[in-house]
Amino acid sequence: MHAHSLDRFTHEHVFLGARHEHNERRVWLVVGLTFAMMVAEITGGTMFGSLALVADGWHMSTHAAALSISALAYLYARRHARDPRFAFGTGKLGDLAGFASAIVLAMIALLIGYESVTRLVHPVVIAYREAVAIAALGLLVNLASAWLLGDEHDHHHGHDHDHAHHHAHDHNLRSAYVHVLADAATSVLAILGLTAAGLFGWTLMDPVVGLVGTAVILAWAWGLVRDAGAVLLDTVPDPDLAGAIRERLETGGDRVSDLHLWRVGPGHNAAVVTLVSDHPEPAGAYKARLAALPALSHVTVEVEHCPGPHPRGAAA
Repeated sequence: MHAHSLDRFTHEHVFLGARHEHNERRVWLVVGLTFAMMVAEITGGTMFGSLALVADGWHMSTHAAALSISALAYLYARRHARDPRFAFGTGKLGDLAGFASAIVLAMIALLIGYESVTRLVHPVVIAYREAVAIAALGLLVNLASAWLLGDEHDHHHGHDHDHAHHHAHDHNLRSAYVHVLADAATSVLAILGLTAAGLFGWTLMDPVVGLVGTAVILAWAWGLVRDAGAVLLDTVPDPDLAGAIRERLETGGDRVSDLHLWRVGPGHNAAVVTLVSDHPEPAGAYKARLAALPALSHVTVEVEHCPGPHPRGAAA
């Protein structure tokens, strides 16, 4: 067969999300915004002798690092999308980045929890006005970041109101969004706790709301670890899609003996199917039956000939 005749039977394995480059640009903007806030807080705190400002600046640095993981994952996945070393492309790199970012988020939550417990046992003197001002400034930055990232995120963090949307989800974008949302939630809780402590003398409110924030952020991190980890382990992404594949292929006595379905990128799934048939058709005929199924981007079909029982008295 000539090379040019083979072209119509070959295809690329680019399984990036539909808005990959757009999402990449947004994450880089948020990285820049977070990094600028970090530098401003550390520099300002050092110049004006504010330990609270310096501490919050270093706190921002952990989020800047985690967001950088997301941004670099987008960049690497795009640049290596056609690299033949990746058997099914680089679409799952975002899930790997999301998983790693969720681990970082959980570590940040545990550090907040540790600091909160320490302050419960050994209360410290807090400059309430300065601390509230810092938290308010951080909240503004996080709200701006959330606005930049927020038009395609999972608003319900694991509660799948929209089944199809969930399976097309960009876990890398979601991890970046959860980081800024977690920081925003921390800022809101800090403002409430510090205000209550300053107005009413409830000095324990600040560490108590810190523990509440720890629980909330850990729950978000766990949801992201669970969902991104499921993709990395090639769990069946959509049982309904698996059922639709069987329904379309099991006609006229044909039976599916083996079916593997997994996600290879946001909005992209791959399937390997083995069929048993009395009267097998070419593999292309079976692929044509699946052509209209959404998000099924890579299909391999194997057909095994299995003659039915011979009529009684017929020659073997």
